[in-house]
Amino acid sequence: TLLAGGATAIAGPIGFVGLMVPHVARLLVGADHRRMLPVTVLGGALFLVLADLAARTLARPLELPLSVVTAAIGGPFFLWLMTRAERTPGVV
Repeated sequence: TLLAGGATAIAGPIGFVGLMVPHVARLLVGADHRRMLPVTVLGGALFLVLADLAARTLARPLELPLSVVTAAIGGPFFLWLMTRAERTPGVV
């Protein structure tokens, strides 16, 4: 809890990254953690760079908060993930 609080204080509330990227990595490379961990790390970094780019350019000359962009992408992703889990039991 202390480490999560410190990370949030430094990086900001970007929680959808930690929830969404591992699911995408598992869909891409399977459940083997030796392959999934590097894909998750690189995917999280790539996702945040692209989300930051979108936050800076979508409402130019204003800048959207990064958490708004990640939530706008993460919300529909989790809705899709839940409907997928309902169609294929045992897959989350």
